[in-house]
Amino acid sequence: MKLTIELVPKTAWYANLRKAITKSVWDKIAQDTKERQGNKCGICGDQEHKLECHELWEYDDRQHIQKLLGFISLCSYCHKVKHMGNTKILAKQGYVDLQEVFAHFCRVNNCTISEYRNHERAAFEQWRERSQYKWTPDFGEYAQYIKKEAAVG
Repeated sequence: MKLTIELVPKTAWYANLRKAITKSVWDKIAQDTKERQGNKCGICGDQEHKLECHELWEYDDRQHIQKLLGFISLCSYCHKVKHMGNTKILAKQGYVDLQEVFAHFCRVNNCTISEYRNHERAAFEQWRERSQYKWTPDFGEYAQYIKKEAAVG
C-alpha cells in the first residue's frame, strides 16, 4: 500500500523533533521538504492543498528505539490517515469527516473499504503492542537541531 496508517505508540507521544525545536527551525525543515518534493504530496501527488510536514520514524521492536529517518510533505488527507488515532478523536469532535478520509485511503491505494478496515485493525493492534513499552527517541542526524536550540535558549 502506498498510503498506510502510522500510529505512534502512546508511550512515545510528543517525543518528536517538532516539539524539541523552535518554530523557525521546523518551518525551514518543512519548507525544504516541500521543495525537495516539488511542492506536492509525497504520497498521492496532490498539489492543490496545503502541505504538512510529517516525521518518518522507524521502530526497533526489540530495543524499543524509535529512530527519526527524515521527513515527507503530505496533503492533509494523507496526514490524517497517518495519524488515524488522532483523526478519529477529531472526527468525534466534529472536525473531520472520517468517510472522506477513508475514501482518500481507498482511492490512493486502489482498494476497498474492507481492505482499509483490515489495514486499520492491524495498525491499531501493532499500536497496542508497541504502547506497552517505553520508547527511546533517536533523532539521528537531526539531533544537531536540538543541540543548537538548547545552546541558544
